[in-house]
Amino acid sequence: MNPLDPQWLDAQYNNRARVPDHAAIFERWRNASRMAREQSRCELDVAYGEGADERLDVFPAVRPGAPVLVFIHGGYWRALDKADQSFVAPSFVADGAAVLVPNYSLCPAVSIEQIALQMTRVVAWAWRHASEFGGDPSRIALVGHSAGGHLAAMLLCCRWKEVDAELPFLPLQGALSISGLYDLEPIRHTPFLAADLGLTPASVKRLSPAFFPRPKRPLYAVVGGDESEEFLHQNQLIRDQWGPTAVPVCETLVGHHHFDVLRNLADPAGRLHDLSLRLLGLR
Repeated sequence: MNPLDPQWLDAQYNNRARVPDHAAIFERWRNASRMAREQSRCELDVAYGEGADERLDVFPAVRPGAPVLVFIHGGYWRALDKADQSFVAPSFVADGAAVLVPNYSLCPAVSIEQIALQMTRVVAWAWRHASEFGGDPSRIALVGHSAGGHLAAMLLCCRWKEVDAELPFLPLQGALSISGLYDLEPIRHTPFLAADLGLTPASVKRLSPAFFPRPKRPLYAVVGGDESEEFLHQNQLIRDQWGPTAVPVCETLVGHHHFDVLRNLADPAGRLHDLSLRLLGLR
């Protein structure tokens, strides 16, 4: 096996091809998310920046002073929408959190660097406006899936004072990355993604958090046990590079693939749900 063989990389990273019923799963996500918005208190399409795509959905806390969970969706930085992911919010609100689900612009209209900067604006918005939706600005944590896990890891490494001098040095309590991507060099060579993402050797270096200095807040890294060798490798890589202090949780969820792993997050009895509550200080 050549780790940069194009056909092998496509087989490793094309999760839709690996999961034949992915379309049915996406439809279940959409239906559950529609129901979540209909049955929950929420404020939709709130602007966190000036761009047309810089909008987020707010699921307020039941009581003031709650921790804030920001969920960053996946889709290889080029697909999906916050409206597909509202279903993650209700169980966390029931557990005492506020939940934000942001959108971001998609490749190839923008670069991954630009998306990462949009996510810094989400965090800054959450910090500034937390009290308006029952949140505590000192208790913000991230959960990201797939490309969203990559963005969550990037945000843990952010030099926040360079984003906004008013922000604290460490505005985040930590992050849970589910099936995240931490070394983008293989992605640069993956044919079905290459044209849309437009990665170069220089951008890979800027966008591969595995090779950044380890952050001061924890990253929990979890991957589905039924995922590809490369996703299992990416999950282990971040622990190997950052070490057990920065990555105190590095786990494989047996019996889950790249998409149904999110059921475990929304399920109050799920391991991913429990890890998220721990980051939020609710466990």
